[in-house]
Amino acid sequence: MLTRAAVLFDQPGSWEIVDVELEPPQQDELLVRMVAGGMCHSDDHIATADLPLPAGALPLAGGHEGAGVVEEVGPHTSGWKVGDHVVLSFLSTCGLCRWCASGMQNLCDNGARVLSGMRADGSRRMSIDGRPVGQAAGVAAFSEYSTVSVQSAVRCPDDVPLELACLTSCGVPTGWGAAVRSAEVRPGDVVIVMGVGGIGMNAVQGAAHAGASTVIAVDPVEFKREAALKLGATHAVATMAEATDIARGLTNGQGADSCIICVGVTSGDQVAAGVDAIRKAGTCVLVGMGKAALDVGIPISVRHVVLYQKRLQGSLFGASNPSRDIPALLELYRQGRLKLDELITTRYALDEINKGYTEMRDGTNIRGVVIHGK
Repeated sequence: MLTRAAVLFDQPGSWEIVDVELEPPQQDELLVRMVAGGMCHSDDHIATADLPLPAGALPLAGGHEGAGVVEEVGPHTSGWKVGDHVVLSFLSTCGLCRWCASGMQNLCDNGARVLSGMRADGSRRMSIDGRPVGQAAGVAAFSEYSTVSVQSAVRCPDDVPLELACLTSCGVPTGWGAAVRSAEVRPGDVVIVMGVGGIGMNAVQGAAHAGASTVIAVDPVEFKREAALKLGATHAVATMAEATDIARGLTNGQGADSCIICVGVTSGDQVAAGVDAIRKAGTCVLVGMGKAALDVGIPISVRHVVLYQKRLQGSLFGASNPSRDIPALLELYRQGRLKLDELITTRYALDEINKGYTEMRDGTNIRGVVIHGK
């Protein structure tokens, strides 16, 4: 069948809306009619070449944060039916490797293929005039239809709108988990969240949910600071210097218990500011990624880290398990304990995807969402 999709042909480049040939699902695969695709910064990292793709990965159908409805189930594929609502995890989980067996599905060995857009056997399910097209993270949420592995699919309750549910595919668990799991926020903690866009806003929600007494949102964009105050932040400031002063003022000069860095394009200086802002034995969590060409060097003192026993913690997908945490977050939404509606700033048609990413870079969106058929 033919499907319209946003495809990247060059790095750096922009998304082109083209017709793509899509193969039907094979065993353990699903054909999904995509309803919505979240416009995460990671896809923009690919388009700008901040995140270089491996050789042969282009062209690539974009979108790794999405949700839709099952239209066809592959042969000999049990447990799924036409009409099922699904959230698609950009980290597929095999359930068999060391990491899945250890309760760390976010580190599944399948992650090695996230950027290649290929299946385990090297095949692809999309093509243009016979030329293979990869699927971003095996998902391709910026396509009207997509053939995906069941390892990437998580069932979604029918009463949760899919344009909201798609946010639990990446942005919500990444930010939420960065606070709850990676930073291990505890009741009474003082937490700084640097950068409150589509990821950081959920770190704010997660820290508040975990019982932090103080959540300091840091962002140069005023409307994001205002939004953070409605989503659980107790303070919202424009600079890390202000946030650090507040944290030290509340802790007898010690500093924040944790600082979670969710800046879209993270620099070494920002990491250093985060490490400086935390107390002895505090945790600085890194969520945002930097430009690949400049992704080395953090100007922090080794002695400072050692003598104050500070921890620098990486966080992929918020150290979350897709099959466990996506349903849990959807249930929190159903109970009114997690906000999703408030995260979407603008809904775009597929043809408006480049406009949406321009507005994201301009700081006018918390989260933009592509609505298929809009």
